[in-house]
Amino acid sequence: MNQHSLQRFAYATLLAALATPQAIWGQAKAAPPIDGVIGKLQLFDGKSLDVQTASGVVHVVVKQPLTTYKQIPSDLSHVASAPYIGVASAEQADGKQVAKQIFIFPAELRGAGEGSVLTDPAGAASHSRMTNGTVSRPSHSRMTNGTVQESGGSTLVVNYQNGSQMISVPSDVPVTLVAPQKVTFSPGDVVYATTQKLGDGTVETDKIFQFIPAAASR
Repeated sequence: MNQHSLQRFAYATLLAALATPQAIWGQAKAAPPIDGVIGKLQLFDGKSLDVQTASGVVHVVVKQPLTTYKQIPSDLSHVASAPYIGVASAEQADGKQVAKQIFIFPAELRGAGEGSVLTDPAGAASHSRMTNGTVSRPSHSRMTNGTVQESGGSTLVVNYQNGSQMISVPSDVPVTLVAPQKVTFSPGDVVYATTQKLGDGTVETDKIFQFIPAAASR
């Protein structure tokens, strides 16, 4: 997969990850539902933003204090303590999922897009997937950094809803930490804003995540 393809892949999988309805895995304590909008930023003036989504432009009012998030380079050693992760993967000829990028989300975004969904358009020959959830820690398995099981190679088990997904993890997979950081937004940026709808129909946010493709965030 070349750099351009990886960027397209990461963008598509992020859209699927954050746009999927939330769910709870197993008997884990339920995370508060997280509503949100994702798309290309049209306008941001500090008081509000307009986001071009698949269903049209959404106007969102900014509530203070505003927290903005940006991806910063990380590595597999930080996945162990992650409260919530997202793994973009691609299916191989043998049916195994191989990770192409891993996102480490902060605790306050736990529950966004939980599950495992295909991200390819209908009829596509490839089978790309985005899996959001928590890292498995089975007591009977040997772990590396608390997250990667040694089972004929490095694998990562992500729990979601009432199931799990096993994903092979190359040692050089891009890992990015989604962390609070000051962000300068520009039209065309891909953003995800957590939202709350008020009684009068106003949509507001106090958390905005700026997405950067894997190749540009390293």
